[in-house]
Amino acid sequence: MTNKLNTLELKDFLDRKVEQYNNPKFIESDPIQIPHLFTKKEDIEISAFLTATIAWGNRKSIINNANKLMHLLDNAPFDFVINHQKNDLEKLQPFVHRTFNGHDCIQFIKSLQYIYKNYNGLESVFTKHAEKDSLQKSISKFKTAFFEIKHLPRTQKHVSDPLKNSAAKRINMFLRWMIRNDKTGVDFGIWESLSPSQLSCPLDVHSGNVARKLNLLKRKQNDGKALFELDTSLRKLDKNDPVKYDFALFGLGVFEGF
Repeated sequence: MTNKLNTLELKDFLDRKVEQYNNPKFIESDPIQIPHLFTKKEDIEISAFLTATIAWGNRKSIINNANKLMHLLDNAPFDFVINHQKNDLEKLQPFVHRTFNGHDCIQFIKSLQYIYKNYNGLESVFTKHAEKDSLQKSISKFKTAFFEIKHLPRTQKHVSDPLKNSAAKRINMFLRWMIRNDKTGVDFGIWESLSPSQLSCPLDVHSGNVARKLNLLKRKQNDGKALFELDTSLRKLDKNDPVKYDFALFGLGVFEGF
């Protein structure tokens, strides 16, 4: 069936799938529910960034651990990041999600404090190096800024670098959450200095497999080159909001076993 779809038919099919999945029901089973617990911009973006950072593996366990982490941050992530004292960080030591451990968690809090105090916050640091139709250079520059302070070398692996051919799935997902205003209350759209047209699809095993079946992607590895190829295909379907198709690809893969 998929080989016979022309571009218009494919767009129509995927647009219908976007409509099906890009709605508030999606939140119930997705890690995006964590930043939806907050209303203040900085709380939303910090909780979203930390949740996206640990968003790999079983979705239930991601959500459970992200909730635990918010509890450790007194359910006030921005206040904790900005005002924590050294001894406040000790309670983060036992935190673990897969290979992201307490040492990494403490480093992330320190680096976030540095970003807010020296770069005027997350939105500002990503906006600074944004290109017309890509934020991949921004992600790389963000990583550099994030680790400008003294840090454990091991923690660097928890922030991907697209300029080293990473698909940077988790940061691209975080950016989708912050920048897309989908009018349905799933993505937040609170970073108005950036545009949905600059976003890249959070490429993972599900979206990658579905994209290949629909001939949107040929490359076999889910890396930076594959991301560029998928981005190019999705921009042909909607240049203003290419990443809305993440809902369609992910939904088809996870919920329909497409």
